[in-house]
Amino acid sequence: MRIVMIGSGYVGLVSGACLADFGHDVICVDKDAAKIAVLREGGVPIYEPGLADLIARNVKAGRLTFTTDVAASVAQADVVFIAVGTPARRGDGHADLSYVYDAAREIASALTGFTVVVTKSTVPVGTGDEVDRIIRETNPRAQFAVASNPEFLREGAAIQDFKRPDRIVIGIEDDCARPVMEEVYRPLYLNQAPIQFTGRRTSELIKYAANAFLAMKITYINEIAELCEHVGADVQQVARGIGLDNRIGSKFLHAGPGYGGSCFPKDTLALVKTAEDAGAPIRLIEATVAINESRKRAMARKVLAVCNGSVRGKTIAVLGLTFKPNTDDMRDAPSLSIIQALQDGGAQVRAYDPEGMDAARTMLRDVEFCTSPYVAAQGAFAVVIVTEWDALRALDLPRLRSVMGGDGLVDLRNIYRFEDAEAAGFTYVSVGRGAVPEPQPLIQAAE
Repeated sequence: MRIVMIGSGYVGLVSGACLADFGHDVICVDKDAAKIAVLREGGVPIYEPGLADLIARNVKAGRLTFTTDVAASVAQADVVFIAVGTPARRGDGHADLSYVYDAAREIASALTGFTVVVTKSTVPVGTGDEVDRIIRETNPRAQFAVASNPEFLREGAAIQDFKRPDRIVIGIEDDCARPVMEEVYRPLYLNQAPIQFTGRRTSELIKYAANAFLAMKITYINEIAELCEHVGADVQQVARGIGLDNRIGSKFLHAGPGYGGSCFPKDTLALVKTAEDAGAPIRLIEATVAINESRKRAMARKVLAVCNGSVRGKTIAVLGLTFKPNTDDMRDAPSLSIIQALQDGGAQVRAYDPEGMDAARTMLRDVEFCTSPYVAAQGAFAVVIVTEWDALRALDLPRLRSVMGGDGLVDLRNIYRFEDAEAAGFTYVSVGRGAVPEPQPLIQAAE
């Protein structure tokens, strides 16, 4: 099939490359001429394991090309995916759909013959209806159907997620779109990937509901971690104990500094706004958003605990900047709030991340970026591990301690064991595992 992907960001690039690998002819379109130039020259503007090789293989085979020309690409397409950004709108938190609607207008003007226009971007309920209206208004003679096909890609594992998905959700209102979308995903039938056809609005809501539930699960275990620290329990054991219940499951039960990234923060907020507008507020998600935001800066208090109550004038090393490992994505990363809180307290910050420092430089000020964890730790009063990169999981703790000026190790991902850290000479603080030395009994014994 002839497929056009409007938007060559994370979702569009991964999806386009994977569809090309299935044997489709794919054109990835983007208005950013510099990005297209990089792709044409064999570069990849984002970090995702395996993506560079996947793109190179399909470009060489002639199945994957890149352009800035929307009209020429759409004119020859069977299916056009809209995979542009939908960031949170400044001021009110609603999803900014201007890029989606601009793409719909450009697509409409270039349509020739029956074409399925698919929203791959994460969009609020009813967006497909508006895309349909825009196309009809812009080009009354157009033959088309609008479908919803939300992505469920995890950064760092996106190629595997696309090729071996746990589900494919497709929302349609026109039966003519169904065989076309079935043909797009026919190669996945061999993997027996379940395809759920729904109405368009239902499909749009599924993506938000899924992301909000996972964000809520993360926030829940973080709240439990806070409780563990006050009552002398171990959140890792609690998470294992509840995760063994197959009704709950073990995924997304890892306590930490809060969720970030390109999806959960904006999608939870957008769902809250959608629910408010519909007169059906979702209190659980409202609480999730509020708790997560406060938790990020609260993690700086753990650093204060190993810095004698103040970081003023002290050097703090922050290891891991991206919101999760195996990506260079800094969007809403907990490290941003933590570093800002440390700087507000008067700390000098040195940082290291295997892939995220280029992006971090555009978002952080007065931070010294270093070439290794040990360089970052030179003379530092404390080290803070924010992201659980593999490169940070087996640090030489005695070596790390030997180059520092203090002894604080704040492990916000619970990578290390108390005994190993303390044996290396650290004052060690983790998440949900450090109890108050002598917790008060919940019920006072009768005298």
